[in-house]
Amino acid sequence: MLKSFRLDSRGVREVLQSQEVRTLVDGVAASIADHVRGQVGMAKVVVRSYTTDRGAATVEVQDARAMSWQARDGLLTRAAGRAGLEVKAVE
Repeated sequence: MLKSFRLDSRGVREVLQSQEVRTLVDGVAASIADHVRGQVGMAKVVVRSYTTDRGAATVEVQDARAMSWQARDGLLTRAAGRAGLEVKAVE
């Protein structure tokens, strides 16, 4: 039985900033974008990769109707769910 645990913060940081995690994050973002593209027709869908304390990415629908698609149909939320992500409201 484990009696104590010490988090290796430096090791966790290295993993989160690694190329392997970047590749995983970018792949999931691309999967979300592909699903969204299948739903929005000619609207432009853009994936942007960036780094904070870890690799991250955004998926943006560059269309004036995108906010209503998200509000009405959960366009991005559903696409994220199909990619295996759980979307939670920020409290």
